[in-house]
Amino acid sequence: MDSIEILGVRVDDVTYNDLLAQVDAFVANGQPHQVVTLNPEMLVATHNDPGLRRLLNEADLNVADGVGLMLAARLQGHCLRERVTGSDGIYRLATHCARRGYRPFFLGAAPGVAEIVAGRLAAANPGLEIAGTYAGSPRIEDEDDIISRVRAATPDLLLVAYGVPAEEMWIARNSARLGVPVMIGVGGSFDFVAGVARRAPVWMRRVGLEWLHRLICEPWRWRRQWALPKFLALLVRQRRRERRDGMKPKGERP
Repeated sequence: MDSIEILGVRVDDVTYNDLLAQVDAFVANGQPHQVVTLNPEMLVATHNDPGLRRLLNEADLNVADGVGLMLAARLQGHCLRERVTGSDGIYRLATHCARRGYRPFFLGAAPGVAEIVAGRLAAANPGLEIAGTYAGSPRIEDEDDIISRVRAATPDLLLVAYGVPAEEMWIARNSARLGVPVMIGVGGSFDFVAGVARRAPVWMRRVGLEWLHRLICEPWRWRRQWALPKFLALLVRQRRRERRDGMKPKGERP
């Protein structure tokens, strides 16, 4: 598949259908695979964290979740075909699991939320078999217990909702021990499915203002939303440096 680089991180040009096809391939392979739903906040975090940048680049699949990545790709002369979000993807994955007979495990969010998510998705997708649910935590001292629970459930997919970038780091750190074919960090998706948090109206999602809706509903998130202007500033700085040095902007097609 085609990929581009944004602020030093690989972004794969995939659609929802591509994601589901990759899930099939990963499950058939049987080895652990990590899928990352990238957003600007994560890329900004890599600016001062080369370890996180390396972790993201070593993931098996990096999809463009944040609208900022779609804009950044256009600025580099490459229009990514589709924005693939964890919040919408979780529904598609549940339907796909029901059709293929895959068994997902829901890990993370506040106590009780994963159970609500599993119940709602199972009700909407007859035949969906849930491997397990557990809140747990991303703390290192809790890892042995969580890994034991997941391994005992033998899921095909593990959806992790510990927040960015804790969930990505948790998956990467425990990937080999978990032995799950497909592991995906889905951020706040559990809260949306369970009704704990409200998603933005469809029109706001279409024009890329979902971040504004979350800020209005959850004003305490302003520090996290500050990552968006930082992301744009880093993009502008990178392009200026590349043009000054006579380099072709990273990610642009020849």
